[in-house]
Amino acid sequence: MLAVNIFRRKRTRQKEARITNKEFQFTIAMVALDIAAPIFLMVGLTMTTSATASLLGNFEIVATTIIAMAAFKEAIGKRMWIAIAFITIASIILSVEHFGNLSLSLGAMFVLLACVCWGAENNCTNKLSLKNPLQIVVIKGVGSGVVSLVIALLMGERITGLWFIAPALLLGFASYGLSIYFYILAQRGLGASRTSAFYAFAPFIGVGLSFVLFRQIPTVSFLIALGVMVIGAYLAAFEKHEHVPLRPQAIVRFVLKKRNDPAAGTAPCSTKNQAPPFSASITASPIPVQVTRR
Repeated sequence: MLAVNIFRRKRTRQKEARITNKEFQFTIAMVALDIAAPIFLMVGLTMTTSATASLLGNFEIVATTIIAMAAFKEAIGKRMWIAIAFITIASIILSVEHFGNLSLSLGAMFVLLACVCWGAENNCTNKLSLKNPLQIVVIKGVGSGVVSLVIALLMGERITGLWFIAPALLLGFASYGLSIYFYILAQRGLGASRTSAFYAFAPFIGVGLSFVLFRQIPTVSFLIALGVMVIGAYLAAFEKHEHVPLRPQAIVRFVLKKRNDPAAGTAPCSTKNQAPPFSASITASPIPVQVTRR
């Protein structure tokens, strides 16, 4: 990703905003959470099946959405709340190991804890989404990668073979580097919860691969949870979400009007067929302005 960053800077004249000291706390939190989440996931995978872990990955949508609403005041629609309910129910079904005595699966708990970390990390990344995405990817990759390597070495892990390093780096470049890069670009226009909702399709791919590669036989409870999770993922991914692009001239006129008359309306709009009042977040970025209808 460092090479991609250098190549992109030479080929394009457009300059991306760089991370400043104002975003320092979000940057540190982003890296720390990105270190903790994979560790919890790896621990969980040793105690549960890969199919269950893959399906539980959709709980990241719930964690991201709740944190976005509670901490960052992101608007959540009714359809998303219904999706959260379905995903949570499916996660509960997957987390119960024996329904007779309602014992919980410890492995599932670790996977859910990883999803919560990733949900918080998604919101921290969203606060940096207007900055240079390649810079963010490099910071996350180097920061979390180096610290995770140190932790592994301290726990007694050793590199026993070198043949798999190149394939692992190539896989990390595509599934981690490029994935985060496109994810950050998506967050600019969609927000944290909406972008996370589109990731709902990835766990189902993992479930399919686990059945094919590891010959895992799904249980009845897993199939029930799978059906409930499909409904929740569909509702989350296809929730209606509106962006109203405001022209720069209209924004400037509105700002000047607000300075001269504080009692002016909340956003520029035409008098004919005037839309209901809405709040608009105006930035210097050329991306569409996100609008939340009231």
